[in-house]
Amino acid sequence: MIERYSTGAITVDGKVYHKDVKILHGQVQGDWWRKEGHEVDVDDVNDILSARPGVLVIGTGYAGRMRVAGSLKSALSDHHIRLISKDTREATEIFNTLASKGEDVAGAFHLTC
Repeated sequence: MIERYSTGAITVDGKVYHKDVKILHGQVQGDWWRKEGHEVDVDDVNDILSARPGVLVIGTGYAGRMRVAGSLKSALSDHHIRLISKDTREATEIFNTLASKGEDVAGAFHLTC
């Protein structure tokens, strides 16, 4: 579970991360980076696509500046993975709600802008 989010920091299971993270099957991958800093595309989440969770929650940053590429939206649809894309504060809350209900949920969170 995500315990706390503030601009530039996220706490998951007691550990604080200061760089963007992905969460898949309860495992945190820190230092997540994308080919294009403020856009997330298929290549940036291939591991999540391969795992085929029911839902991918993307946190687009404090101000919601990161965008989800159309090609990723299409790939998620093709894999029958529901996409929820919100500013990171709201996305972390949604992620926790879905996880607490036992949903198969993955997350990708941009921590700044």
